[in-house]
Amino acid sequence: MTTLWKIACQEDKYPGMWRRWFKNQCVAVGWPKERGYKLNGKSEGSSKGWSAARNAIKKMAIGDLVLVTLRGHRIGKLGEIVGKRIEDNEWDPLVPPGHQIPHGDKGRRILVRWELTTGPEDPDMVIQIPPEFTFTNGELRPTISKIRSRTVAQVRKLMNDPRNWVGLLGKFGYEKALSDYIATYPNHLEDGLLPHPNMKIREMVFDDKSRLDVLLLDRRGIPVIVECKQHAASIKHINQLRQYVLKLQEQIEQKARGILVHSGAQKLATDIIRAAKKRPKIEIVCYRLRVEFTRSTT
Repeated sequence: MTTLWKIACQEDKYPGMWRRWFKNQCVAVGWPKERGYKLNGKSEGSSKGWSAARNAIKKMAIGDLVLVTLRGHRIGKLGEIVGKRIEDNEWDPLVPPGHQIPHGDKGRRILVRWELTTGPEDPDMVIQIPPEFTFTNGELRPTISKIRSRTVAQVRKLMNDPRNWVGLLGKFGYEKALSDYIATYPNHLEDGLLPHPNMKIREMVFDDKSRLDVLLLDRRGIPVIVECKQHAASIKHINQLRQYVLKLQEQIEQKARGILVHSGAQKLATDIIRAAKKRPKIEIVCYRLRVEFTRSTT
C-alpha cells in the first residue's frame, strides 16, 4: 500500500528553498554526519528532531508519495519517490556551506517525480489549505510525518481546486506597497478612478481604530474604498469592507462602493460570491505581483 508522507519546506528560514526542491526534483532534510548525526548506529549529535526524521527517511519507499507543506498552512506539490540519497557519504547540501553552517544544510535528499498535473502548473503558485480541510497536529508538527487523516484522493481534489491557489509570496508583506501603488495609479485598477480630494474623509478613523487603505472617486463621482489583502478573499474581509462602506455612506450621506483586492485565486468559492453580492455589493479583484530587473548600463 502506498504511504503518503508530509515534509515541511523551511521557505521562511531559507527563502527560495521550495524553488530549489522543485528544480532539483527532490525534498531534503539536514543533520550532517560531520556534526555527529549518523544515519545508522548511535548518533553523537543530540536531537529529537533527527531521531524522528531518521526513522522516517529510512521507512520512505520507492513509489510512496510526498506532500510538501509550507508555512501558513500551504502546500507546494505532491511527488512520487523515485530514489533516496540519504546515506552519510551522500551528503549533497541544497544550502551551500557558510557562516554557522560549515557543512551546508538540507543535504540528505529524497528524489521525487512531481505530479505536474496536480495543482497549479506555475511553481510560484501554491495551495492554501482551507480551514475545513486540516491535518492533525501530529502530522503537522514534525519535519516529516505520515498522513493518515486524509486520503491521496482527498489531497489531490484539494490541490486541483483553483479556488485554493495562491501566490507563493502570500506571506510577503506588501499590503502597504500595494495600497500606495493603487493610490498613485488608481486608473490601473479601474479606468477613470482618481484619488479622493477630501483629505479629512481619506483619513477617517472607524470604530475599530482602523483607517481606509485607499479612498478614490470613480468617473461618476462616487467614492470607492479599496481594501488590500495579501491573502485570498474571505467572508471576514468582505464584511469588514462592507462596514467601512456603510460607515462612509452614513458620514457623507452619499452612495459609496467597495473593492476588495486580494492575492488569492481568480475563481471564487460560492460562499464568497454569495457574501459579496449582499448590499452594499462588494467588488472583488485579484492581483499578481510581478517584478522585472534590468541590468543598468553606463
